[in-house]
Amino acid sequence: MTGWCRSGTTMIGNLLNELDGVVHVGELRYLWRNGVLGDGTNTSCGCAEPVVDCPLWSKVLGLTGGADVLATARLWAEAQDLLVRTRHTARRLAARQSPAACELAARMAELYAAIAAVSGAHTIVDSSKFPAEAALLSGTDLRILHVVRDPRAVAHSWLRPKDYIPAMSPARSTVYWTGFNAASELVCLRNPATSMRLRYEDFVRDPRGGLADILRLLGLRAEPPIGADGLATLGVNHTVTGNPDRFAQGRVRVRPDDRWRRDLPRRAGATATALAFPLLGRYGYPVRTAAVA
Repeated sequence: MTGWCRSGTTMIGNLLNELDGVVHVGELRYLWRNGVLGDGTNTSCGCAEPVVDCPLWSKVLGLTGGADVLATARLWAEAQDLLVRTRHTARRLAARQSPAACELAARMAELYAAIAAVSGAHTIVDSSKFPAEAALLSGTDLRILHVVRDPRAVAHSWLRPKDYIPAMSPARSTVYWTGFNAASELVCLRNPATSMRLRYEDFVRDPRGGLADILRLLGLRAEPPIGADGLATLGVNHTVTGNPDRFAQGRVRVRPDDRWRRDLPRRAGATATALAFPLLGRYGYPVRTAAVA
C-alpha cells in the first residue's frame, strides 16, 4: 500500500489478513529500525509480543538477519534512508539502478520470501506506504494499492496523539500528504495494470465493495471478510507497526468518520486545503467543505 498515514490502511490490511493465504505485516519498512534496533515509536508486534520474540518475526529474522542481526538492521536502516525515502521515488523508477539499489531490492525480495515461507501465505500485504519502495520493486509480482483520504480529515486525525504516535501539525501532515500521494501517482502511472486507487471515503461507505475491488487487483477468488453492514471479526495479526488500532481483535465495524467537518479548527482546515490544493480535484475532494451537525 502507498499513500499517507491515517487513511485506513491498517484496517484494510487487517481485514485482508483474515483471508486464507494472506498475511498483513503492517509497516514492514520499520521491522529493522523499530522491531530490532528499538529506535522507533513502538517495538510490539500486533500479536502483543515484542517483534524480536514474536513466533513469526523471530523465525523471519533468523532467516534474514545473518550472524549479527543488529548489524544487519543497521545496514537496512542506512540503505532505506539513502535509497527509498519519498524524495527518491522518481530515481527508483529509472530504467537503470545503482548497485546499492539493486542490492536493496534483492534484500527486500529475500525478506518477502522468508515471510511467505514462515507464514505459509501466498499474498503479503505491506502497508509501509513508501512509494519509493514500490517503485524499486516495479516489474516484480507486485500489486499497488494507493489509498487516499481527504487531507482535512487526515490533518484532524493527526491533531490527536494515539498511544505511541505523537500529534502532528496540520501544515506538516498535509505536506507529507501531498508529497506521499504525488509520489504514489508516479508509481501508479508507471504500473497502470497492477495498481489501483481507493479513497477512504468510498471504502468506509462500502467496505465490502472496496475489498472486492482489492481482491480483483490481487487476482484472488475469495469473499470479502466483512458483512454488508460493515461488521467484521478480526483475529490475531503480526503487524510490525502501524496505527495502534492494529491491536483490536473481535467484532469491529467499519463506518464513516466525519467528525473533522465539525471539529477541525477553521485555520487548520484552511492550511490543509491550501497545501493540498494541487491534488484535491484529482481525488474528487472539494475546496470548500460542508460542516456536519
